[in-house]
Amino acid sequence: MKYISLFYLLFFIICCKPAPKEAKEIIKEESKEATIVKTYPKSLEQIFEAHGGLDVWKKQRTLIYTITKESNPETHTTDLWNRNDRIDTEQFSMGFDGKPWLLDSNKNYKGNVEFYHNLMFYFYAMPFVLADDGIVYGETEDLVFEGVNYPGISISYNNGVGTTPKDEYFIHFDAETHQMSWLGYTVTYRSGEKSDNVKWIRYDNWAAVNNLVLPKSITWHNYEGREIQEARNTVDFENISATEVRLSDEFYAKPEKAMYWQKPQK
Repeated sequence: MKYISLFYLLFFIICCKPAPKEAKEIIKEESKEATIVKTYPKSLEQIFEAHGGLDVWKKQRTLIYTITKESNPETHTTDLWNRNDRIDTEQFSMGFDGKPWLLDSNKNYKGNVEFYHNLMFYFYAMPFVLADDGIVYGETEDLVFEGVNYPGISISYNNGVGTTPKDEYFIHFDAETHQMSWLGYTVTYRSGEKSDNVKWIRYDNWAAVNNLVLPKSITWHNYEGREIQEARNTVDFENISATEVRLSDEFYAKPEKAMYWQKPQK
């Protein structure tokens, strides 16, 4: 009888013993991660789906395209996860490996590397870049072009996000297909101040790329406020690829003879 009582006492102590501290911490961490869910406006989710889906986009690691030009075409390569990038031409190369760099022994490039190295990527990778962190979504009135109404979403950024957090974007889409149709944007890079001058790009020429719908060309239009006028210039994209293959860090790293970009002294 004494042994039976001792057995039950030990059984009770073992069953009531607290779980190890590490196990509690792991469970707590897993629960915390499970509750982090990023949400988007319903209309933006429909736009993502019309272009292949955000899940498909997030699986891609490397985006490559060539901007065709009569002289000096540009091949743009971007790591979609860490946003390192590189632009190669016959005359110069530039890129970003945490800092912008330029390889241009003959001094052919006359622009601003910090501004340009990923400029076309953000235009090209619409609408998916609108899923980035630090974005504030809002409402905007329809854009009307040739009698057709294009509903829209306004895009702004939290302070400290990106090089130009005061930039604003307006994405407008086809009300039936939900494909992206227009992008309005402001430029604040040089002044650092907000602008109400909204430039307009038309998106109406698409390519199927690894289950995604990406631009084959985009066209800037003349405008008076929100009144869209005739086409002004078109940028064409060729040799487009989006893959899950990661290129090496060395590919994006500053070449030995390149220089990290220094802002011009005023």
